[in-house]
Amino acid sequence: MTTDRLNELTAAGVAVWLDDLSRVRLSSGGLDQLRREKHVAGVTTNPTIFAKALSDADEYNWQLRDLAARGVEVEEAVRMLTTYDVRWACDVMRPSYDASHGVDGRVSIEVDPRLAHETERTVAEAKALWWLVDRPNLFIKIPATEAGLPAITATLAEGISVNVTLIFGLDRYSQVMEAFLAGLEQAKANGHDLSKIGSVASFFVSRVDSEVDKRLEKIGSDEAKALRGKAAVANAQLAYERYGQVFSSDRWQALADAGAHPQRPLWASTSTKNPDYRDVIYVEELIAPGTVNTMPESVIHAYADHGETRGDTITGSYDAARTVFTDLESVGVDMSDVIATLEREGVEKFEASWLELLDGVTKSLAEAAKGTGKPNRAAKGNAEAAEQAGGNA
Repeated sequence: MTTDRLNELTAAGVAVWLDDLSRVRLSSGGLDQLRREKHVAGVTTNPTIFAKALSDADEYNWQLRDLAARGVEVEEAVRMLTTYDVRWACDVMRPSYDASHGVDGRVSIEVDPRLAHETERTVAEAKALWWLVDRPNLFIKIPATEAGLPAITATLAEGISVNVTLIFGLDRYSQVMEAFLAGLEQAKANGHDLSKIGSVASFFVSRVDSEVDKRLEKIGSDEAKALRGKAAVANAQLAYERYGQVFSSDRWQALADAGAHPQRPLWASTSTKNPDYRDVIYVEELIAPGTVNTMPESVIHAYADHGETRGDTITGSYDAARTVFTDLESVGVDMSDVIATLEREGVEKFEASWLELLDGVTKSLAEAAKGTGKPNRAAKGNAEAAEQAGGNA
């Protein structure tokens, strides 16, 4: 008998989400097929994903022609193009949303990453996106910057579901959970139904190893090299420990009694960047109840082919994970600097992808206005460059 490895992963408490979206995937029925056959229960997007999707397909030409005919500004055009796809994806994923009573079946769209350091504008755009897509299973992605934290609270207080993105460090993750709890408390005071509000905290994984391994290689000692490929999993495992502490508290229980769902940890950036590492390592080593793992389609298929679900691989690992951090410090890796670097670069990469997206749509609108409607090959090259720089999730 064929083993359904993704079903085993789901049964272990890990929600399988797809880190990709395009109109071709929607119109071909590919997303619905992944939902039905590969247990995909959610979708995440980011500026890099949209930049590639919009440069790759003729599927957008009719809408580009209409937008050009209306003479819309490029930023409005981007919003119309991307929210169209996300609304469609929400409808495709609605069966998962209904079956899970609003926990899964979610589709994420990100606020303009250039607003990452502006709280009020982030909240305003989150509200606008929520209105534009107009689906209950939408997530608004807000980065976990210092300015993003109060925006997360304010957005949740409006009854809007949030995917907190670009989390790299443990202290910032604790602040994210605090922002979530405060947001739900305000939402309750504002009269919102907490059972309708969802949230995940996207904790980035592979990029941590990429940055730490680079530093370990530079240090060059045998002790340093022996620590390669260990930081990312240890970091995520300790994040799950903090998750367990917060969501077993009396404060959380009061919200749960009012119908609230916990803010699940979502493991993002789970494609393996180092070919020396097992291609599903960031799935196999991060299995625990109440988590989400958002994967590129290649990782989903890899896990379906040879992934090993060994039960909970996080709980009980905390002391070993702390030892990894101690060892990293002893060889000279400053993890606080690693986290600060990753957060700064994460915002910068998404900003760069957003600018490439705006540039590509600007050129495509110009072509559409001339009646050509041809895909913009220059934009495609820009999008591919942005994808290589930005990574996933």
